[in-house]
Amino acid sequence: MRDILPVILSCQGPRLNDDEKRLFSEYNPLGVCLFSRFCENVKDKDQINALIKDIKEAVERDDVLIAVDQEGGRVRRLQEPEFTPVAAQADINTTEQAQRHAYLISSDLKICGINVNFAPVLDILYPETSVALRGRCFTHDVAALGRSMVDEYIKNGICPCIKHMPGHGRAAVDPHLNLPVIDVSAEELEQDFAPFKALNDAPMGMLAHIVLTAVDKDNAATVSPKVIKEIIRGDIGFNGLLVSDAIVMKALSGSIAEKAERSLAAGCDVICLGNADFATNAELCQSAIHMSDSTLERLQKVFDIVKKAADFSNYEYMQNKYCENLKNIISYDYQYDATEVLNRLRQANKGE
Repeated sequence: MRDILPVILSCQGPRLNDDEKRLFSEYNPLGVCLFSRFCENVKDKDQINALIKDIKEAVERDDVLIAVDQEGGRVRRLQEPEFTPVAAQADINTTEQAQRHAYLISSDLKICGINVNFAPVLDILYPETSVALRGRCFTHDVAALGRSMVDEYIKNGICPCIKHMPGHGRAAVDPHLNLPVIDVSAEELEQDFAPFKALNDAPMGMLAHIVLTAVDKDNAATVSPKVIKEIIRGDIGFNGLLVSDAIVMKALSGSIAEKAERSLAAGCDVICLGNADFATNAELCQSAIHMSDSTLERLQKVFDIVKKAADFSNYEYMQNKYCENLKNIISYDYQYDATEVLNRLRQANKGE
């Protein structure tokens, strides 16, 4: 099999256009992340299935990773009435609710052919937590609620991705716009690391674009060998597939190629581009990156998960129980959507 490029790309419409088909065919990306606002990747189940068929045909692989951000609340790409309404993580209070939450999301993803969910969020909520993250964090029992979700996703053949490693909760600014700097002691950071330590057997984790001055005051975690090797692989003990947060975010400096090359050199396994235009996708593909042997080993666990079949015959009962305990699941707060902010910036930069 030809080499797989360790990138998760994006595409711009409800189906692949000819340029995207040629790009995917030539470079064989590991996966694609689907988006909704300002990008029509997600409309209904038939359209998503057709788009995924395009992607698989272009790369000539059935094991391509199709990812989405379906946390619940305002961060959900699959929306009602076509898909199940699901609450924000902040509203989930018991392990039973967490398990049902992951079950219902798994059902929607599985029927569309999506096999990776960039969830759950394991960041600790603090008074200073950025508005970009508020509502997306559990308010208590982070490790226990996260464990219920991770186990349920895996059971249903969906690969979960714990985020944002090694802990983003103290960030007071939005990494879509600026680089957060967390200036607290190593001892204080242990509280942020704790949920990730408890779930260090998760198959996939996402890196945070943050500076931890107690560990590496000069580099964001995404491009810091010290943070990745000493903290994430060392202290936390995580040996799953490590994926960057979207490198189109303004938190990282440099070109797309430079960001990708520095991140992989630091120890990241896979580059997630984020929602980007065709030229940016092409720039990432043409960068000097390749998949390492250790990444291939970690990737095997992910492939094993997404091959699993799932039984959703209990769907109606699970949905009724979930809704019974979460009356406000469609009372979302739309005051801030980080992806929309980034897309508006991209349009402004183009003069649109």
